[in-house]
Amino acid sequence: MALGKDYVTQECSIARALEVVGERWTLLVIRDALYGVRRYNDFLVHLGIPRAVLAARLQALTAEGILEKRRYQESPPRDEYVPTDRAIALWPTLRSLGRWGREQFDEPQLRYFRHAECGTELGPYGECPACGLVVPAGDVLMEPGAALNQDPADPVSRALLKARRLLQPIETDPA
Repeated sequence: MALGKDYVTQECSIARALEVVGERWTLLVIRDALYGVRRYNDFLVHLGIPRAVLAARLQALTAEGILEKRRYQESPPRDEYVPTDRAIALWPTLRSLGRWGREQFDEPQLRYFRHAECGTELGPYGECPACGLVVPAGDVLMEPGAALNQDPADPVSRALLKARRLLQPIETDPA
């Protein structure tokens, strides 16, 4: 029996959310967009995702208003995918899911998330223990942890080795 694509019998906001972000790869595409990945090829090389799957996920996320497709080059035509407020609203969920994965599977911390204003590492709910504020995604500084591969093969991973704010577009160096 084939699995359905929706949860029409469920009266639940989690089920509706899963219809939008519950497919394999979708949350990783959103994560990368929040980390600053914007271009199709950068998503492709960083995630190692099949082209057809990436194209489908980007199209679906754009149709749902989670990413906005913007033209950055006319000839040849090239677009970038920018996170919208709907994507940014998923940041606490993604951060919590990452924390859960680390704790449940005893994995090392690959990245640290700090309040850019004061440098304090965020608490478990995205709050700044020093300031007492829940820190908006754009004010989060992401720093690589010691367990992160310090010599990655792809240019996106190399760009993500530098401390950077979330949502800030990455600049990839192909070398």
